[in-house]
Amino acid sequence: MAGNRPKKHSLTLNGHRTSVSLEDEFWRAFRKIAEAESVPLNQLAARIDIERGSDTGLAGAIRLYVLRYFQGRD
Repeated sequence: MAGNRPKKHSLTLNGHRTSVSLEDEFWRAFRKIAEAESVPLNQLAARIDIERGSDTGLAGAIRLYVLRYFQGRD
């Protein structure tokens, strides 16, 4: 993953546009989860946004969600 810097991606959370910076691997995994769950990406992001703590940024919350999702599949 050397040299893989986070890239900004646009999302719409409950009608409000925002951007989140994620590495390509996390973005692809996040999209795969949304597809597997048959949930629109923005809806999944909104759910994560609601559930995250106030001390966790959205990008970090998405990374943790992706990690926990795939850890739970072992």
